[in-house]
Amino acid sequence: MEQNTIAAALLGILEGLTEFIPVSSTGHVLLAGHFLGFDSPGRAFEVMIQLGAIGAVLGVYARRIWQILTAAPNDPVARRFIAAVLLAFAPAVVIGVLAHDFIKTVLFETPMLIAVMLILGGFVLLWADRRQVAPVYHRAEDFPLSMAIKIGFIQCLAMVPGVSRSGATIVGALLLGADKRSAAEFSFFLAMPTMVGAFAYDLYKNHGILDGAAIGNIVVGFILAFITAVVVVRWLLGYVSQHGYALFAWWRIMIGTVVLLALLAGK
Repeated sequence: MEQNTIAAALLGILEGLTEFIPVSSTGHVLLAGHFLGFDSPGRAFEVMIQLGAIGAVLGVYARRIWQILTAAPNDPVARRFIAAVLLAFAPAVVIGVLAHDFIKTVLFETPMLIAVMLILGGFVLLWADRRQVAPVYHRAEDFPLSMAIKIGFIQCLAMVPGVSRSGATIVGALLLGADKRSAAEFSFFLAMPTMVGAFAYDLYKNHGILDGAAIGNIVVGFILAFITAVVVVRWLLGYVSQHGYALFAWWRIMIGTVVLLALLAGK
């Protein structure tokens, strides 16, 4: 197995481990790829393997998704939840399309920025986790539409790698009155249309530069991201319900600091 394929496998595992915890999977994968010397045409690999992690959510939540969809014609709560997820997804569609080239050619290529965002995001997450405010919402299905659209705009901050899509949506939900479990769960559901859309648009933009080797690496990363993400999704809700997000905040700060020092040292 050639070096780039081994790196793709490692990055796929890293993607699956980090997609749904608020540490920035894209930031971790980009930084790891930087130090591994991973060749990613158009940075398509880093976006497309995220769909493997989303497949894990679809698998774990398949029964619940089916229940929501089949109940929607007669259940106003189910209809509102579907509408909330779609509303929260909408800002990412507009901003993602308009800013796509800048994100991929500038932000994705700036490791120093990613490291700084990891550190700053860690402190924000730590602050949000420690706030002593009684939550208003205990189920993701109960989030009002006005709250969902606000979370959607907050999610767009994660277009800066290192911010974290799940981190932004979780912090946004916490600040808007969600408890820790429902904040993470809404982030799971919002990830589905967001990452499917990102995959489809990136494939449209980059299909012409993807050769057989690049596609093979994406397949390897996709499969391993799916397998590891299944484990994380099954574990995460129970963990954050009991322990909160402090562990992930300190991880962000530690990794960001180490990477920043390495970059300043010329690594």
